[in-house]
Amino acid sequence: MTEETGETTPGTAPAAAPRARRPRKPTLDAAAAGAVDLARAAAEEVADEGTVGEHLDAVAEGDRIVSHTFACLLPGYRGWRWTVTVTRASRARNVTVNEVCLLPGEDALQPPQWLPWAERLSPGDVGPQDTLPRKEHDPLLEQGYAETGDEDADRVALFELGLGRERVLSPLGRTEAATRWYDGDRGPRAEIAENAKGQCSTCGFFVPLAGSLRQVFGVCANEWSPEDARVVSVDHGCGAHSETDVEVTPDEPATPLVVDDLSPAALELFPAGDADGAQAPGTAEAGR
Repeated sequence: MTEETGETTPGTAPAAAPRARRPRKPTLDAAAAGAVDLARAAAEEVADEGTVGEHLDAVAEGDRIVSHTFACLLPGYRGWRWTVTVTRASRARNVTVNEVCLLPGEDALQPPQWLPWAERLSPGDVGPQDTLPRKEHDPLLEQGYAETGDEDADRVALFELGLGRERVLSPLGRTEAATRWYDGDRGPRAEIAENAKGQCSTCGFFVPLAGSLRQVFGVCANEWSPEDARVVSVDHGCGAHSETDVEVTPDEPATPLVVDDLSPAALELFPAGDADGAQAPGTAEAGR
């Protein structure tokens, strides 16, 4: 192979590609691996009394660098390990402590991954006095109408059509909203819709939305409906449909109960007193 052209000269074998060197696995230093008591003492100096358990393992981290692990006996730290890293200088006999820390093992009990509060919020968590942070690059929104400098065109777009917003729904935003509404409690598969005798699309109280969403959704304007002032799908329904009816059976008036309180049979009679004015036994005194 010539250096100028890179071509192989006839009769010569192509040069073999250089092999990539594999990283050398560090060997376990005997002196550092044997310093278990030193590592335990360092862990007990940092940890609470009685929380350093049995020695679990010694792992080579590099040349003459070994990490000793001990079981952690702290309540609530199941599966955690006290890890003490020791090292030895080249041609030196003394082993010294490099670092002491508490690390989780494979089966360690750990809290969930921390997320900023703005990412932890869910729909429905925003209270009356809360304000969400603005997302600069929200995939659910896209650039709205921008002023062109033409006074007549801007007046129509901004004032008459109401498009004077910095951002509007993107196609992804409309798709996710439509899917969420249609699959929710005010879609066709809700229990109230399955029992309804008519769909919202044929109800006089159904107000279609503007834009492309009007093909599938509208707002209920019936105060008697449980969906009043809510977005409903055209194939949703409820029992307050404006055009459905039920067979009304007139109520028959009940027969009045007549009580004759002037008949002697309905009165409780008491025997009259004797001639001297004495009252019969069991009668009450007058005026009491």
